Amino acid sequence: MIHDLAQIERIILPADPSFRAIEHGELDRHIKKVRRDARASEQDDFFLSLMRLLALPGNGHTRLIPNDAISVLPFRFVTIGTTVRLLGAPSDFAESIGSELISINGVPVSKIEVAAEKFLAGTKQRKRVIGPILFTWPGALVRLGVYSSSGTIEYQLREETGRISVIVTDIADRVPGSAIYPRNEHGKTNATWSPTSFIEIMDFGQRGLLVVLPSFFDPSETALSNAVSEAASRVRSRPYTPLLVDVRGNTGGSFLRTIPLIDAISAGAEDRWVGVLVDKFTFSAAIVFVAILKHRLGARLKLIGEEMGDGLTFFAEGGTIDLSTGGAVVRYSSAFHDWAGGRIDESTPNEIAEEIVAVGELELDHTRIAISDDVISRDRFCREIFDSLNS
Repeated sequence: MIHDLAQIERIILPADPSFRAIEHGELDRHIKKVRRDARASEQDDFFLSLMRLLALPGNGHTRLIPNDAISVLPFRFVTIGTTVRLLGAPSDFAESIGSELISINGVPVSKIEVAAEKFLAGTKQRKRVIGPILFTWPGALVRLGVYSSSGTIEYQLREETGRISVIVTDIADRVPGSAIYPRNEHGKTNATWSPTSFIEIMDFGQRGLLVVLPSFFDPSETALSNAVSEAASRVRSRPYTPLLVDVRGNTGGSFLRTIPLIDAISAGAEDRWVGVLVDKFTFSAAIVFVAILKHRLGARLKLIGEEMGDGLTFFAEGGTIDLSTGGAVVRYSSAFHDWAGGRIDESTPNEIAEEIVAVGELELDHTRIAISDDVISRDRFCREIFDSLNS
């Protein structure tokens, strides 16, 4: 673990521009805490201290991702809106799936969330995305003052009918964290979900055209570009048709490859409205995609959903390093983005600097949160939005 900390001190802290604003004394205090936990060989304490250190800049792209290195209780909690819900559990607890989490060992969820804030990087919405793994990680529950490191853990839940139920579990019943909580949390019921295509287009007739963009991350470097080209042609063929673009759960990738689709959408009729669906699981390049569209379309674009996972000013690019102790991953940043004020600095790559525009703020036009992520519910949800915006 000392070696892991040395990697971070040598590679990340000097190079990640998000740490520039952190006072040296404060940074040094946290490094000393991480070093003490490393020497004590307490892996959970080490990871949590490291999470707190890397969360100091408040930049969500810079953080420790412990998922591959820890074991958790077999429950998948996800924040839907502002409510933490159970979306996955062993068959013995299937009847509780969908319920709202009220407390853990008698401690209210709201109090636990406050205690967890210092360990989580980024905005309030990003913390709601990445925070629920702490609710099933026994080591974290100890640090959060919820669990004493022995005995059982009790989850109190409220079912949709209002009935209160209780799940009691032994900490021996654990699974790998990454089996329930993906590195890039998408908010889907199925933790192992991954997009089967980069673009899905659905024709709702006179209501409009739905364009679903689940991800901009393409290791092949060709599939996304090909899909964008196909979608751009389809959009250009319907210049007067209302559009609904869905980037919920899109955790990012390369926005540069989506520019042809942005051009096609922007070229539509001046009286055509374009709706964009966003949520707290919309991150990084997907936020930039929305920002550029808003800059191009102005009042023609209607933003629908909930506040996205990051703001418009952040540090990104960079990469990841694997820590040798247990397999945790550190995500770090290398480049400044400011899509609010249109600013750049020496760290902003040229190809991004050329696209930077000043958007100001991205305020929601309509707050709508979908409770279910199945296809039938999604289509019904989209029809309701088409009807409301067409009326």
